Amino acid sequence: MTDDITRIRHRTLENPHLHVVLYQPEIPANTGNIARLCGAAEIRLHLIHPLGFTVDDRHLKRAGLDYWHEVDVRHHLDFERFLANRDGRGKLVTFSRHASVAYPEAEVSPGDYLLFGQETKGLPPSIREAYPCYAVPIWGRVRSLNLSTTVGIVAYHYLHKMGKF
Repeated sequence: MTDDITRIRHRTLENPHLHVVLYQPEIPANTGNIARLCGAAEIRLHLIHPLGFTVDDRHLKRAGLDYWHEVDVRHHLDFERFLANRDGRGKLVTFSRHASVAYPEAEVSPGDYLLFGQETKGLPPSIREAYPCYAVPIWGRVRSLNLSTTVGIVAYHYLHKMGKF
């Protein structure tokens, strides 16, 4: 993690409203869009490696570089190190198209961690089974929503419930 973009001085949030955690994201444009959302909403972004791209990838830069310095980004070498590095205050809530309970049913509080899986594989079953897991309902004949769309729906829903707007 010594590429150019990780050398950019990032914003550090004292008490982020929420944490968005991406488990081994694969598509740089999704991560860039989610980073922009996190910067706009004062949400800390956690990236669990390995990533499916380098963070200096031109697509990631195009999607979010203008705002990259406004995003509180934390890199974690793997899921176990992410768990070890959490501040212990917020709970971990996971999201998957395989979950049977809709996301509005989750009890999310300030400082909680919202974990989303890989674009092609989602979260491993072991993680989905170990933590509360919720889905964004889909009524049409598509298999899933885009990751950045899902993060936006979920994060802004919980921010609204917390009275942030």
